[in-house]
This record gives sequence, C-alpha cells and structure tokens, in this order.
Amino acid sequence: MTRIAVVTGGARGLGLAIARLLAARGHALVLVDRDDAVWDTVEELRTAGCAASAVVADLTGDEDVRRVRDFVRETHGPVDVLVNNAGITRDARLATMAEADFAAVVEVNLLAAMRLTFALETELRDGGSVVNMSSRAALGNFGQTNYVASKSGLIGFTRGLALRWSPRIRVNAVAPGLIDSPMSRAMPPQVLDGLVARIPAGRIGEPEDVAKAVAFLASDDASYITGQVLTVCGGRSIAP
Repeated sequence: MTRIAVVTGGARGLGLAIARLLAARGHALVLVDRDDAVWDTVEELRTAGCAASAVVADLTGDEDVRRVRDFVRETHGPVDVLVNNAGITRDARLATMAEADFAAVVEVNLLAAMRLTFALETELRDGGSVVNMSSRAALGNFGQTNYVASKSGLIGFTRGLALRWSPRIRVNAVAPGLIDSPMSRAMPPQVLDGLVARIPAGRIGEPEDVAKAVAFLASDDASYITGQVLTVCGGRSIAP
C-alpha cells in the first residue's frame, strides 16, 4: 500500500528536501504552497517516478483550507503523513516591529498549521503521523520575536495535540537550527561564518539533515514517539 504524505511549503527549501526524501522512500505526495513554483516540484517528482500532485493555496484562509481537505479526500483517500512546514519571517527589533508583521508570522507559521491539521483530522489514517516544523529559534532569537512566538507556540500545539490524538495519531515536531538556504546565504559572510563557528558539529546544516529527521518521525520506526521535539541544530542549542 502506497503511503500518502501532505507537505506544506513544498515549493522550495526545506519543504522541497522533505518532499524529495519522502518520495524516494515510496510516498505519494500532495504538496501545498501558495507559490505556483510548486508545480515545478511536482514535475520533478513525477519525472523521478513519484506520484505527486499539488494544491496552490493560502492556508491563512478557511476556504483554501477546505479546498485542500476536499482535494485530498476526493483524490487520495486516507493520509499517512502530514508535514506542516510552510512558514515566513518578518524580522525586526521588537520596538520597531509592526503589529501587522507580528500577526502575519503567527498567522502563517502557527495558525495556518493548526487549521490544516484540524481540517485533515478525519482524513488521517489510524497510525498516521503529523510532523510540525518548529525551529531552534523557539529558544529565543534577537530580532525575531514574532518568529520565536510562532515556533514556540507550534511546540505547545504539538504536545497538546499529541495528548488529544493519542493513540490514534502521533504528533511530533522538528526544530532546525542554522540551515544552508537562500536566507542564510543572504547574511553578510562574516555574520554567517560567526554563527557557523558556534555550532559544535562544525558545519552549517543541510536541508537533507532536516528532511531525514522528518522522514524518521513520519515512519513506523518512530511508532513509540509522540509529543516530542527533535532538534536538528548540530548541537547549537547546548553550546555556550
């Protein structure tokens, strides 16, 4: 039986890496993104022999959330894995951060994940797995109060939902640290080098490092793990 995985934010970055790995491990993919570039990912996965489809949707709106649910219900049937990966940043010092920017980050990173998860509750197969994409930043990051609030809130949501849905569905979170991405490469080189120097593992993380953690939590190998946060940061969260 082919396992079905729904991945949000699948057009690029971590979502793309997660989609590629889940596809390589035999999942059929439903990618959800508000960017039309998600169709490029679908084409790539189909070329590689994976069954893949997409829904272009903005998960901050109830109508689009229902549209995703209906698409999944009508075309795929029960879902085995839901990965809530979609997220944004709107960084600024708290004193100068616009209220709209604070609200937008919480809306996309936390509330949209909550809406889609609840919408797909009846579509998730018994024994299924939800993986929420939090961040090491949940421990605190200067200039990212909105992002920190959204990602720490996602951890609380993960733990609460794990209790509510046990034993039928497992719910866990992955918390990446500094990962090689267009966002990190946009930093001034000296800033990026300084951050990497503080990572005990001695290198920046790769998107595939995060994808492997997600794939593990989504698999039957993690059948006795729920309500947990797997931090993928090269040890940065324990470094001075």
